[in-house]
Amino acid sequence: MKHQLDFEKPIIELQRKLDELRQHPEKHDLGINLEQEVRLMEQKLEETRRQIYLNLTSWQRVMLARHPKRPYTLDYLRTVFTDFSELHGDRLYADDRAMVGGLARLADRPVMVIGTQKGRDTKENILRNFGSAHPEGYRKALRLMRMADKFGLPIITLIDTAGAYPGIGAEERHIAEAIAVNLREMTLLEVPIIALVIGEGGSGGALGIGVADRVLILENAYYSVISPEGCAAILWKDRAAAPKAAEALKITSKSLLELGLVDEVVPEPLGGAHNDPAATAVTVQQHLLKHLAQLDGLSTSERLRQRYAKFRHYGHFHETPAALAGTTLQAQPAG
Repeated sequence: MKHQLDFEKPIIELQRKLDELRQHPEKHDLGINLEQEVRLMEQKLEETRRQIYLNLTSWQRVMLARHPKRPYTLDYLRTVFTDFSELHGDRLYADDRAMVGGLARLADRPVMVIGTQKGRDTKENILRNFGSAHPEGYRKALRLMRMADKFGLPIITLIDTAGAYPGIGAEERHIAEAIAVNLREMTLLEVPIIALVIGEGGSGGALGIGVADRVLILENAYYSVISPEGCAAILWKDRAAAPKAAEALKITSKSLLELGLVDEVVPEPLGGAHNDPAATAVTVQQHLLKHLAQLDGLSTSERLRQRYAKFRHYGHFHETPAALAGTTLQAQPAG
């Protein structure tokens, strides 16, 4: 099995033994009940899979979100949508291949789909700039969103990026300004907007196409202001502390839902979306249609009000007076 993750090694080993038992039964003791032995090993394999994948740490989910076999934006455009017609260029500078978008149909409904796209090999990663868009990528996205708004088409964005490209060229062409304009303009678009984090949701690069009426996230995706490695390098002065940083950042789908930063977690097959892309595509389509139907039931003014309130609420916190905090601490039992 290629691209195995460290925590998957017990599963890989059991699968290897099971395959060997099936393919070469003559190597084993003739006195055993081969059929029963295979059945017992299958049960053990399934139980091991469940124990591992249902108890993943935050860092392990980050590793799954980055899995090279995980479905990317163009994969979902082939499986969730139909009649995709890609549109190119920002009409200002260039066509950024890290940001793809165009017209498509979602269950026969015309929509505008925009998303960040990674590559599967070195050649494609260079073409797609490893999924990190330049300013022209965000300007292209905004051009397509304005087109959708003009023609009354719902907008669906698929987020999978470690972050916007931080190079000199991007800074010269004002990457921060491009993202900031998108944040402002997306709050004002009158059509329904749904954002779905399908893998990595890194910093402003993700948020640049993430201001939406509904923010959804796949079960093993993550959404964060900074990567665990970047956080570890700043706080612990050591990128090896990334697992500790991932836990502290609360970047997994479960934590984000509890904090009110996403509206729903889209479940994945056991082991991740790459284990059954077809089933994942069906689930994604069902969730997109469900939320789109809910948004259709709102007036434009109410939808805009709710969208604005959603993002104003981000970062909301409560303070406990010092005196009360001290009393609370004293009331806690020792040990």
